[in-house]
Amino acid sequence: QVQLVESGGGLVQAGGSLRLSCAASERTFKIYAIGWFRQAPGKEREFVAAIRRNGGTTYYADSVKGRFTISRDNAKNTVYLQMNSLKPEETAVYYCNAGSDYSGSYSSYDYWGQGTQVTVSS
Repeated sequence: QVQLVESGGGLVQAGGSLRLSCAASERTFKIYAIGWFRQAPGKEREFVAAIRRNGGTTYYADSVKGRFTISRDNAKNTVYLQMNSLKPEETAVYYCNAGSDYSGSYSSYDYWGQGTQVTVSS
């Protein structure tokens, strides 16, 4: 069982930056791909970014390419999501998920955290 804890959310003005962290409880964390998803009120959960177990391959939703960067530090059992130039419409709860491989669907992942709220004011 892998427990994931997200942190780093908060309130930021449009155009600002936040760095989210996803910390895992297991030393086997390095065998998992990690995906970030977000869900705004009344909307479906959507894919944001993902990183494969070796950290060498990353994936991004078109809407965040060039602004968000996903990275991982397997020694610290942590994945980061650096978010720049944030927009008000990106206000949502952000979740990290762990699974055997990359997927753009959150239901394909085996573990997920409780989420962290990101609020972008206009």
